[in-house]
Amino acid sequence: MTGFDLTKLLAERGAERYDLHAKYLNHQLPRMLHTIGFDKVYERAEGAYFWDDQGQDYLDMLAGFGVMGLGRHHPVVRQALHDVLDAGLADLTRFDCPPLPGLLAEKLLRYAPHLDRVFFGNSGTEAVETALKFARYATGRPRVLYCTHAFHGLTTGSLSVNGEAGFRDGFAPLLPDTAVEMGDLDALERELKRGDVAAFVVEPIQGKGVHPTPPGFLRAAQDLLHKHKALLIADEVQTGLGRTGDFFAYQHEPGVEPDLVCVAKALSGGYVPVGATLGKESVFKKVYSSMDRVLVHSASFGSNAQAMAAGLAVLTVMEDEGIVAGVRSTGDLLRARLTELIPKYELLHDVRGRGLMIGIEFGRPKSLALRGRWTMLQAARKGLFAQMVVVPLLQKHRILTQVSGDHLEVIKLIPPLIIGEPEVDRFIEAFTAVMDDAHAGGGLMWDFGRTLVKQAVAHR
Repeated sequence: MTGFDLTKLLAERGAERYDLHAKYLNHQLPRMLHTIGFDKVYERAEGAYFWDDQGQDYLDMLAGFGVMGLGRHHPVVRQALHDVLDAGLADLTRFDCPPLPGLLAEKLLRYAPHLDRVFFGNSGTEAVETALKFARYATGRPRVLYCTHAFHGLTTGSLSVNGEAGFRDGFAPLLPDTAVEMGDLDALERELKRGDVAAFVVEPIQGKGVHPTPPGFLRAAQDLLHKHKALLIADEVQTGLGRTGDFFAYQHEPGVEPDLVCVAKALSGGYVPVGATLGKESVFKKVYSSMDRVLVHSASFGSNAQAMAAGLAVLTVMEDEGIVAGVRSTGDLLRARLTELIPKYELLHDVRGRGLMIGIEFGRPKSLALRGRWTMLQAARKGLFAQMVVVPLLQKHRILTQVSGDHLEVIKLIPPLIIGEPEVDRFIEAFTAVMDDAHAGGGLMWDFGRTLVKQAVAHR
């Protein structure tokens, strides 16, 4: 009798991980990881930490791009998944109404009391696709507005509202959508006056560059949209579930009540992909207007029992452990300690964000020696200095971070929401050491910078 032995398979072939990716998956990923020295072999993880094959610990300040809100392997979420598997439920029959989706929708909507219904899909991009479809059908209009530099996903519909040309190039034609500058209410109103706009989709804090919407912008945009019978879509895929110190980031601004809200990432507990689109009764009833339209929008794996159990466990943990309040206090501490460093380092220009979504921006120094090195990097490729900071943070200090977007001199910190003062202390100590090295003008950091310059020039 033969059987599948996962432990044996990993023991026998786990060392082939980078070769397998190079041969069968995206071959550029292992190439990139080897280039910047991120080709580690992580063997286990718990909470906000990884351990490599040498037993060394690494502090995770990336959280899987926000997926690991509760850190890795939270015991309550693990137990919920054990329980749902052990229950042997009749899942995904497609022709019944199981309790878990209803229970998760009920619990999720408590955090957005102006909304009424939920559609469950499998990812953030699916949540955005759902919102785009629902908005266009409910309004009978084709066009959706979005912000320059926005990121809402990479499937065709969500790509249409992606503000980064590098992601869009070569994938046209896309949906009829138009970009406006974040904060530009005049531009928004000009587009709305054309009468063909279904909705405006916006991240309350843009992931690329970590730019919060200007004070008052969301409320004013909402009023303009409703005046012109268009909808406001809040993309909370990364900012939602406590990331910014409010359950949803749009709640930072009083009076903002989006017509549709997209969530995903942290709702999964880091285990089972899940996306959710919350919306108003009026929108859902237009889309599902009759029994003939009962399956007009659906997802094969949507509302599966494992994802619903994980989501219910995540929301329960957030309540029981006071996650949102902890994010607010820890985020304030981390931002304050980073801001204190700005006068000390001329290469450090700004610290911004809310909660545990923080952007650290670097800029042109004043001193002649540093300015020469900075100019060298900028001439090769904008964004190389931020990468020069990220690399020693990992290689010398065992802290995982990443730049917040291509060609940006910004590092984005989106750690697990469970970190506290010890993790803040560790990050600040490491970041200070890296910045000291950069301002000293020598050492491994600038040597690595020269290597990056050569590679950037070679790939032009």
